[in-house]
Amino acid sequence: MLDWTDRHCRFFLRLITRRSWLYTEMVTTGALLHGDVPHHLDFDPAEHPVALQLGGSDPAALAHCAKLGERWGYDEIDLNVGCPSPRVQNGSFGACLMAEPALVADCVRAMRDAVAIPVSVKHRLGLDRNEDYGFVRDFVGTVAAAGCGIFVVHARNAVLKGLSPKENRDVPPLRYDVVHRLKREFPTLTIVVNGGLARWDAIDRELAHVDGAMLGRAAYHDPWLLAQADWRAYGDEAPGPSRADVLRAMIPYAEEQLRRGTALRAIACHVLGLYHGQSGGRRFRQILSDSEKLKRAGPELFLEALEAVEPVADS
Repeated sequence: MLDWTDRHCRFFLRLITRRSWLYTEMVTTGALLHGDVPHHLDFDPAEHPVALQLGGSDPAALAHCAKLGERWGYDEIDLNVGCPSPRVQNGSFGACLMAEPALVADCVRAMRDAVAIPVSVKHRLGLDRNEDYGFVRDFVGTVAAAGCGIFVVHARNAVLKGLSPKENRDVPPLRYDVVHRLKREFPTLTIVVNGGLARWDAIDRELAHVDGAMLGRAAYHDPWLLAQADWRAYGDEAPGPSRADVLRAMIPYAEEQLRRGTALRAIACHVLGLYHGQSGGRRFRQILSDSEKLKRAGPELFLEALEAVEPVADS
């Protein structure tokens, strides 16, 4: 979700769901050790609960970056051991780390020793064509012994050679049953399933077997999916806002961000899916992605887009 779940996206999603955990895009240890730390770590307090996802393979560097994340106020540190992109592999982190469970355990141990907040690991079921359950079972067991209690499991293998990152999201078959088996074998761990979930009937089926479900691109393209999360996943039946309420709430946020020098397009791009599947949704997206309008307009552009979806704006 690199360049997708940035702070503006997360603020928007938090307006839709009060309870769901939000995760940052992956931030590499190098970016924090040698780059602009506030740029990568600043977030709005409204985003809580929010987890910082790190990419790296050096225990000391990860411990340092986890400390930074805790100091910045994040609620959890997540280690990415699932990204299959060649660039990430060249940096010796991401999914290729599944072949080195002892190193991942050392990374987790170093982070656990450095911070008081939870440390989680996001990973795949296996590498390339290896679909042996013992591989992922031993990986989880080794990393859990180092102090990790939360595993977010993308229910596919990562094919490191021969498939692009996009193909790795679609081609390797989904094997939810393996994630269920992990939960049965490790009942005290928090097991969260990820991959291919885009409808609440499917999510509900998974929640009968595991502790949680992570949504990625499905929630980005159709963010109103998350409007049901509070009551379906958390039992919170307090009324939520309408789509129009959410859009109006983005206006003061955008005004403040523009005063700080943020371009309106950097905020508007995350809102495009708010009226996915709704009457007027196409015109809504056209207005908020019009490059000329985005250059000239301020946050009032959200109100112009809202007019395009009347009279369903309060649905």
